[in-house]
Amino acid sequence: MNIIENVKKSIGDAVISALNLSIEKGEVPAPEEKIDFESILKLEIPKDKQHGDFACNIAMMLAKPLKVAPRKIAEGIVSCLEKNADIEKVEIAGAGFINFYLTNNYLYSVLSAIEKMGTDYGKIDMGKGKKVMIEFVSANPTGPMHMGNARGGALGDCMASVMEYAGYEVTREFYINDAGNQIEKFGKSLEARYIQELKGEDAIEFPEDGYHGEDIRDHAREFIKLNGDKYLETSSEDRKKALVDYALEKNIKYLETDLGKYRIFYDVWFRESELHKSGAVGEAIKRLTDSGYTYEEEGAIWLNCEKMGLEKNEVLVRQNGIPTYFAADIAYHINKLETRKYDLAIDVWGADHHGHVARMKGAMAAVGLNPDSLEVVLMQLVRLTRDGEVVRMSKRTGKAITLSDLLEDVSIDVARFFFNMRMAGSHLDFDLDLAVKESSENPVYYVQYAHARICSIIKALANEGVSVLPFEKINPGVLKEESELELLKKLCELPEEIRLAAISREPARITRYSIELATAFHSFYNACRVKCEDEELMGARLKLCASVGTVLRGILKMLKIDAPEQM
Repeated sequence: MNIIENVKKSIGDAVISALNLSIEKGEVPAPEEKIDFESILKLEIPKDKQHGDFACNIAMMLAKPLKVAPRKIAEGIVSCLEKNADIEKVEIAGAGFINFYLTNNYLYSVLSAIEKMGTDYGKIDMGKGKKVMIEFVSANPTGPMHMGNARGGALGDCMASVMEYAGYEVTREFYINDAGNQIEKFGKSLEARYIQELKGEDAIEFPEDGYHGEDIRDHAREFIKLNGDKYLETSSEDRKKALVDYALEKNIKYLETDLGKYRIFYDVWFRESELHKSGAVGEAIKRLTDSGYTYEEEGAIWLNCEKMGLEKNEVLVRQNGIPTYFAADIAYHINKLETRKYDLAIDVWGADHHGHVARMKGAMAAVGLNPDSLEVVLMQLVRLTRDGEVVRMSKRTGKAITLSDLLEDVSIDVARFFFNMRMAGSHLDFDLDLAVKESSENPVYYVQYAHARICSIIKALANEGVSVLPFEKINPGVLKEESELELLKKLCELPEEIRLAAISREPARITRYSIELATAFHSFYNACRVKCEDEELMGARLKLCASVGTVLRGILKMLKIDAPEQM
């Protein structure tokens, strides 16, 4: 149920009817050509409350085609408006804005809606069950997850939840890059450490472009415990394969475990290697060739991006005959959109991949798929700060901070909330000092405290025999104080916020909304006593408190953040 949307439709229908009537009466001139009034009608919530609950600029939009002053059009509309249960008064402002001031009835209806839907309040059917796949994190399985992965995890997972609330059928997917150059490099790194552990550091030179992390040494040592030195006698290829088969599965398990601790659980773990085994990569290259989008140069096969209107061409198959990661990625997206028939595939990528977006969309068009069925959300970098200084190294390991390191310093609730406090395209400063504060300065604590305070109010009154009543047994009309009405308005906004967050793919709207709702509740709590002598008023205020608690609990559940009952 989207109360704001319903009210907008009610007012919009009334405006269109009044406009048509004013044209019939000759108060407003008829258009020379047919105009779809509904398509240009927009109702906005004014920033200044003095301009009403909703404002409409249709008179401004029609001034040019109707060749008449916008204020005259507005006057014609207002004079023909029929009585509407939601509208208390209408005013014309400035050159022709129409401002609508509503009765409080629509605000009170939100209490009934929350009672019926519980923590599902806010869910809408915008998606109509369309299949959406969101692929996020997809960290290189050759090492631990870094801060970008941590942000991408919270962002992608919460985006998936928002899309589910908006009525989409969502699949969360992790793409395992278990083929190609990075796995070759992984194998060489493991082989070098294996030989060094058994024969000494000078026995083999470590590859300059190898993975230098301590985790590679750890894998080699554990492998030796299980297999001893028997792989010293095998070929290099067999040795690397055995080491990669052992270490890669452990790393993937570590990724799954770390993400599980972070409350992220994927529906699908998709392996790049399966695309190569199935022949999907070769088939994708053939389709691009058949459509005239490839060419050969110096023994390599290239994607002709210039033919797509782009600047830089991309290698699909190297001179050695091995397909590139980009070729596999094209096959992967064909698999998403064509083989598994997702209506929409959303990828969460780091901003450094921005040049990849147009080429991937171009490749989809080149093989006959709709490029608009692929969306890429580009995510900016994260900076950890402490005492106003940028923090790059883990206190424990002295190395770059990983997701595991972060979750040792701050709670999962804080990490998930903080990473979703800014739009994906904005740089994020993660303040470690603020993250551990248990005060209203810490936004997640502030929101959780609002929920805990409500639970405390309900429990205290229950101990005195006062319980939360069903909607039909309260009189919501006694809620007239400004802080009460503002809180009701904020409750009404949630379904619309879900809709806008789903459209923009920005779950940051929901964390921001939760802070605004908590702020509205704290303002109400400071201005209005819930426990009072007027039983009718106490019943209505208690119902309002319970409704806010239900909504906060639902939002925090959606974001996979705890909603404590006491703090």
